[in-house]
Amino acid sequence: MIDFLNRNVFQPYPELLVFLTVALGFLVGRLHWRTIALGSVTGCLVVGLLLGNWTEVQVDGTVKSLFFVLFLFALGYKVGPQFFRGLRTDGLPQVLNAVVVCVTGLLVCWAFAALLGYGPGLSAGLLGGALTQSAVIGVAQDAIATLPGLSSSAAKDEGNLVAIGYAVTYPLGTILCAIMLADVLPKLYKKDLAPESAALAEELDAPEADPDLHEGYYEVVLRAYTVERPDLVGRTIEDFENQQKELGRRIYITRVRRDGRIVEHTQRTALAHGDVIAVSALRTSLVDYDPRTHIGGETDDVELLGYRTESLHVVASEKAQLGRTVAQLRSEPFMVGVYIERIYRSGAEFPYRLSTRIDRGDTLVLTGPKRLVDPAGAAIGTPVPTSFATDMIWVGLGVFLGGCIGIPALTVGGVPISLSTSGGALIMGLVFGWIRGKYPTYGNVPPGAQWFMDTLGLCLFVAVVGINAGPSFTSGLSQAGWGLLLFGAVATVVPLAVGFLFGHYVQKLRFPVLMGVLAGGQTTTAAIGAINEASRSQVPTLGYTIPYAVGNVLLTIWGAVIVLLRH
Repeated sequence: MIDFLNRNVFQPYPELLVFLTVALGFLVGRLHWRTIALGSVTGCLVVGLLLGNWTEVQVDGTVKSLFFVLFLFALGYKVGPQFFRGLRTDGLPQVLNAVVVCVTGLLVCWAFAALLGYGPGLSAGLLGGALTQSAVIGVAQDAIATLPGLSSSAAKDEGNLVAIGYAVTYPLGTILCAIMLADVLPKLYKKDLAPESAALAEELDAPEADPDLHEGYYEVVLRAYTVERPDLVGRTIEDFENQQKELGRRIYITRVRRDGRIVEHTQRTALAHGDVIAVSALRTSLVDYDPRTHIGGETDDVELLGYRTESLHVVASEKAQLGRTVAQLRSEPFMVGVYIERIYRSGAEFPYRLSTRIDRGDTLVLTGPKRLVDPAGAAIGTPVPTSFATDMIWVGLGVFLGGCIGIPALTVGGVPISLSTSGGALIMGLVFGWIRGKYPTYGNVPPGAQWFMDTLGLCLFVAVVGINAGPSFTSGLSQAGWGLLLFGAVATVVPLAVGFLFGHYVQKLRFPVLMGVLAGGQTTTAAIGAINEASRSQVPTLGYTIPYAVGNVLLTIWGAVIVLLRH
């Protein structure tokens, strides 16, 4: 019988304590008020500090390093396409605002740390928590470990203070960011996010925000009709479809039943009286055409309509199709009976119109009968069948190369300066993620694997950090004092205020988008949730993605920078 009330029970089994911490941490992370929650990362850290303080167990540092480099590679891999896309002209205003927010945050935290006499540990904890960037913990601890003149015990104590400072300031930083962007700033400037977002959505022709209405509408429909109209008898399928095309309709005959059996047909197949035909069309085209009047009565033929359909991801690469608009692509013979369901660009879903031009590397999701979709995909580019297998060659090589470029160090004033293995993993993740965004046929890392490396990797890392820092939690908290909480709150608000003034008065960004930009620049996921809730729209997310990518990179690097500044 295992006595779980005995504080020494986990000494021989630290791995069990880690997984118990993660389980309880995810449970604590679900505690929320409206859209604001502690989150799994903070939950794991808090539980780790408490259990570590009680059990006084120490976990091998290699374990946390392993999960941390996986997390940083996955983080870079996820935001890489948006990060490099943001450096192009169309995203530069959002990038610039994110840089302003991040630099202001670094300067404010540095000033407060100097004022309060914090060492590198508490300084980094203040920055990570106030600016809600969890990756600061690991990067700062790596930087502290390489500082000259620090004994191993002193470096360990400073590293523990990073986690303690973060745990104290992060919850309030998250809450303040969400409240300020979703409530305080809009009210202060007499802006109602809901009508502002609705007006912007109408201008941008954005999709309906209500998921029920969005999911309930099917653009492509499939119906079966019996050929009864005399003027249709004897006409070929090609003739019928060309006539609809000339009238601006997308209506196709995909299958024919004749004399009780389904027949093989081509574009030259002539229709006969009594044929039952499967018609595939855009809903608007079918409503405009009125098949019951022009074809005959509708029937429910399960076998006829039950042919195999396919949703195929295709990476645009054929030169003949690059630069063409969606409307031009639709007019091609190989697109007969095939529809573009979605378009992804640089790894993110891209809202498109008929005038949208196809770029190299765009991923088009084609739907329709398998016999038609496959040739269409081959004509556009390279088909990418759905796969749940992770390309571990890609992941392993990326982490290894990132670690290698992070090892070399410059020495400035006797202080070694390097990316560190964790910083190298982040940079290589950005590069590999960008390559994947441009050439999606390489380096498949499905969403489940990304979640494991990103979310669970970080949570396991902070769980170990919390457990190891637990024994010094009480003394570290007393050393930090309540001033840490107060100054952390100010360090959260000031960068947002500066970024807002710059974005509103200088850049003149639209209000809903600006709120998303600020949430992204400070990497506060809870804030964009609160903003979208207040807006009753997903429009603010248009400003969130690129700054979130930039903020993740800069704030993670700031973890090492502030350690060097406060050494």
